[in-house]
Amino acid sequence: MTGGGTATGGTGTGPACTATYTPSSWPGGFTANVTLTNTGSTTVNGWTAAFTLPAGQTVTSSWNATVSPASGAVTATNVSYNAQIPPGASQSFGFQGTYTGSFAQPTGFTLNGVSCSAA
Repeated sequence: MTGGGTATGGTGTGPACTATYTPSSWPGGFTANVTLTNTGSTTVNGWTAAFTLPAGQTVTSSWNATVSPASGAVTATNVSYNAQIPPGASQSFGFQGTYTGSFAQPTGFTLNGVSCSAA
């Protein structure tokens, strides 16, 4: 099992956000839960989280979001029942995947184009 991390940010014209990535890995496979928290002052109506999976990782299934493509630069888009993120609230999604080589976490999360990554 691997540890998780929290990335914070919020510069630009979109919402301020926190993205928490919590993986659980085993030889050749993993699951990951991602929580997006709106730290801004306005409600997010419809969200897309973008991140890049490390080389060798492939998403095989997801929940609470539509995730595509299966590898590389990936986007996760809300589904009908979790499109809003009020100020101070969060939405979560997750995915299962496979990997080759060593397991690593993605970096550089964005929410609707605004960086949520830590320095």
